[in-house]
Amino acid sequence: MFIGHFAPACVAATHRKAPSLPILFLGAQLIDWAFFGLLYLGVEKARLVPGISAMNPMDLYSMPYTHSLLGTLAWAAGFALLIRVFGKSWVAAAIGFGVVVSHWVLDLLVHIPDLTLAGQPPKLGFGLWNHPVLEMPLELGITALGLWLYARATGGLRPSIWALAVILLVLQAINWFGPQPTEVTLSVTLLAWFGYAVATLGAWWAARTAQRRPPAH
Repeated sequence: MFIGHFAPACVAATHRKAPSLPILFLGAQLIDWAFFGLLYLGVEKARLVPGISAMNPMDLYSMPYTHSLLGTLAWAAGFALLIRVFGKSWVAAAIGFGVVVSHWVLDLLVHIPDLTLAGQPPKLGFGLWNHPVLEMPLELGITALGLWLYARATGGLRPSIWALAVILLVLQAINWFGPQPTEVTLSVTLLAWFGYAVATLGAWWAARTAQRRPPAH
């Protein structure tokens, strides 16, 4: 799961008290922002094992701080607290919390068993990465639905929404069909961060052109 993680951010951003779309994009991938940083530092571990799943050659064999449910809840709580500290409501903070947690839930669908509840076995994952005919339409479908719902709530399918859709499609195409790394190095972390940053910039532009509907009377 890559761009599919942004679908909950798009849906959540339709709420009038939600943080802005780019903030929610950061929240949607906060777990992976952290993972790739900890991967480079050697705190969490991954290795390349071609064929370990049909769609992802990375063996994510140690991710206790980011991809355990307990770790995800901790990151989500920190994100929610930051939203509250920077002047947003508790409702906005709760929305941010939910978007971060959605990352683990969506990963549970696609990962082979490498997620945990608290950093120790059992390892969990329903393995849709081994079924591209299911995973690929699911990822594209939920992303398209999320973008459409956000557009409908904020002024329609304007150019910035189309641009964001193109950005996400290009990033996903690179993820699916681009050359795979041959080893886990700093370049893997930087490439992942670059992709998340580009998507978030696209979300910032879409949010700048948003036109909220007036409240109903």
